[in-house]
Amino acid sequence: MPFNLPIVLTWFRVAIIPLFVAIFYLPEPWFSLHEKNLIATVLFTAAAVTDWLDGYLARRWNQTSAFGAFLDPVADKLIVAAALIVLIDFERVNAVLAFIIIGREITISALREWMAKVGETKSVAVNFLGKIKTVSQLVAIPMLLYHDRVGFLDPMALGTWLIWAAAVLTLVSMFYYLKLASPRAFNRRGADAE
Repeated sequence: MPFNLPIVLTWFRVAIIPLFVAIFYLPEPWFSLHEKNLIATVLFTAAAVTDWLDGYLARRWNQTSAFGAFLDPVADKLIVAAALIVLIDFERVNAVLAFIIIGREITISALREWMAKVGETKSVAVNFLGKIKTVSQLVAIPMLLYHDRVGFLDPMALGTWLIWAAAVLTLVSMFYYLKLASPRAFNRRGADAE
């Protein structure tokens, strides 16, 4: 396993997940709900920033690796799923939306793994639509975590609109990837046989 700063940043995202989840379930005397919202928002935002930073540094310093390429999307999906589950528990996100987003991530991860097995990884590589979906999630979730009004700004309302947009983009991008993969899926005899 390679050890460099981009990998450390990716591991940071994985390590932050239990802390990020636990903060909401600490006893009320330790932190007020507002403080919990703020701390969780800061932790999630830090994770989102390191998501961009580790990829940038890996490319810039030529420190990309197969392990990093594997761990990076896993870390992203874990922290988004953890955030959505917490938000469902606190009734800040509709469970159906969370199911759509998490279900899509599982589906596309499985699709990419299968396409890699049949030598067609490039056909389902991350594209611009997938990146827009990710950005909409990474903006919506901190707003829903923070929850409290900031002057005239209502992060909960804005975050709700953005998470709906993210869910729509999630479905659109999933069908796009499935469409890209379908010709290869039906043209490779025995590709799904194990």
